[in-house]
Amino acid sequence: MSARSSIANALVDKLKTIDGTGTFQTNIFSNAFVMHKFWDECNDFPSIYIVPGTETREYMPAAFKWGYLTISLKCYVKGETPVQDLENLLEDIEKVLDTNRVLVYDTNKETTEILITSIVTDEGLLVPYGVGEVTLNVRYQVP
Repeated sequence: MSARSSIANALVDKLKTIDGTGTFQTNIFSNAFVMHKFWDECNDFPSIYIVPGTETREYMPAAFKWGYLTISLKCYVKGETPVQDLENLLEDIEKVLDTNRVLVYDTNKETTEILITSIVTDEGLLVPYGVGEVTLNVRYQVP
């Protein structure tokens, strides 16, 4: 399995821990998937869809390579207060990412850092739905 797929799958496993207990405000009922779906195709709310995007390389001396992978998290909620529900979900996602900046994938590989580069929402235009997108930049060592 490629590093792109493995990192996305490992991220899904971590996001599935958002269950409304402890410091989490939202329960996603394990609705986190590596696939692309638009908000109007979604039937289960809240949901998070992970989409690996572009990848770049940085070549260093001694045949060392960094990989930089862009990942989009598409976040969908539905309810009477979708703007607040989406904000709560985005905060929960940020908590998961902050505690998993070094993410183990495959058997013995790990990312070096995971950074949020942008967060965008529909700003309440799709009530009773809420749509958000979190863009990540993941750095890892390329074998």
